[in-house]
Amino acid sequence: MASEQLKQQLFKFHQNKLFEFVVIGIIIFSALVTGARTYNIDSTMTGVVAWLDMFITVFFLAEILIRLAAEPRFFDFFKKGWNVFDFIIVTVSLIPIDGNDSVLLARLLRIFRVLRLISVIPELRVLINALIKALPRMGYIVLLMFIIFYIYAAIGSTLFEAINPVLWGDISISMLTLFRVATFEDWTDVMYETMAEYPFSWIFYLSFIFFTAFIFLNMMIGVILNVMQREQEEYYKEIGEGEAAEVHWIKEHTIQMEQRLERIESLLLENRIKRPAEQPKDN
Repeated sequence: MASEQLKQQLFKFHQNKLFEFVVIGIIIFSALVTGARTYNIDSTMTGVVAWLDMFITVFFLAEILIRLAAEPRFFDFFKKGWNVFDFIIVTVSLIPIDGNDSVLLARLLRIFRVLRLISVIPELRVLINALIKALPRMGYIVLLMFIIFYIYAAIGSTLFEAINPVLWGDISISMLTLFRVATFEDWTDVMYETMAEYPFSWIFYLSFIFFTAFIFLNMMIGVILNVMQREQEEYYKEIGEGEAAEVHWIKEHTIQMEQRLERIESLLLENRIKRPAEQPKDN
C-alpha cells in the first residue's frame, strides 16, 4: 500500500507543470553548456563547465529514475517509444568525458541531449510522429521524382554534353545539375548556356521545374499536412480537448446508447415470447 502511494506521489510530481518547465529549462541549459565547450575558455571556466555538465547528468538521471519508479509496472515504461528514447539519451550521457579514450564520442553524445525537448514538449512529439508516419508515403513520391530526374538527366546528357561536359558529362553529373536547377541555384545560367546552341531548350528546364518544384513538392506538403492533422486529432483525443475530442466523446456515447437500446429491445422481445398476448374471448 505504501509503495502504491509512493508511486502515485511520484507520478503527480512528474506530471506537475512546474517540474515540466524545470526539465525544459535544464535541457536548454544543457545545450548552452555543450555550446560553451566549443569556445576557447580558460581552465577555471572549463572546470565550471565540467561541474555544470555533471549536475545536468545527475538531474537527468534522477528525472528518469522518478519516471521509472512512478510506473505501476517497471517494464511498462519501455512500452512507449519516447520513454525508450529518453532512457537511451540519459544512459549514453553517463559515459565519462575526461580520462577516457572515447572522449570525442562522449562529447558528441551529450549534444543529443537537446533532442529531449522533443519528448518533453507534446507539440514537438506530434510533429515528429507525423513526419515518421509520412515517410512511407513520401517514399513513393521520392521514387517518382527519381524517375523524372533520371529521364531528364538522360535527355540532358544526350543533348548538352557537347556544350558543357562539366555539367552534362554523364547521367550522374546531369542529375546533380538538375538538382541545382530544382533548387533554383543559378539555374538560369545553365539554361542560357544551352539556349545559345538550342534556342528551345528552355522548354526542357521549365517543364522539369514544373514537375519537381510545383507538383512533387506540393504532393509532399499535402502528405505531411494530412498525416499531421490526423496526429493532432489523436493527440487531442488523448488529452480530451478540442473538436476532435468532442466528436470522439459524442461517438462513444452514441455507441453506448445504441447498445443499451439493443439490450432493451432484446429484453422486450424475450418478454413477449414468454408471455404471449391473450386471445380475445368469444361472446
